[in-house]
Amino acid sequence: MPTGVALRDPRQQLFDAAARVLLRDGATGLTSRAVTDEAGVAKGVLHRHFADFDGFLTELVLDRITRVDAQATALRGAAGSGTVAGNLTAALVTLFEPVMVAIVALVIARDELRARLRRAGTARLPLVGEGTAMIAGYLTAERDLGRIAPDADVDTLAPTLIGAAHLLFTDREGSPPETEAVRKLVTTVLASAARS
Repeated sequence: MPTGVALRDPRQQLFDAAARVLLRDGATGLTSRAVTDEAGVAKGVLHRHFADFDGFLTELVLDRITRVDAQATALRGAAGSGTVAGNLTAALVTLFEPVMVAIVALVIARDELRARLRRAGTARLPLVGEGTAMIAGYLTAERDLGRIAPDADVDTLAPTLIGAAHLLFTDREGSPPETEAVRKLVTTVLASAARS
């Protein structure tokens, strides 16, 4: 590998490379060598920016959590507009994009990564927990606006939506489910909370 070549954003370049490796080779194929080879950089670049490989993976997941937090803000901002089912369908399709699903599998597979993420203050199951909080926050806003029943149990509905969606998105070979399948899931779970 050439040395002395300035990288514009080495952290993002490495994160993007890790995403490609995860999608292609899965959690077991994600190694520091695979990431640096995919990024086209020397192995030392990763260790110059991160203490070790688990530190790199921790920052990769935290970067994704930041994206979920931004999505949560946007989703809460959508409360009162469009339809509840439409907003939730779009949110779940965005949340469970292929890289996110692969990162959740990675977190489940690596004990040290989960331990570091807990020390960083993430949800018990990172990304899934933040996704659940995002959905609960949105449902609370919609309940406050009267668009779902005032007695709707958002603390049960949110994890139910996340769990069912996670199963739907991981129960596939290749492509993600059709948007209509996600919408059907959302409307089924929300049937008891829908305003008549």
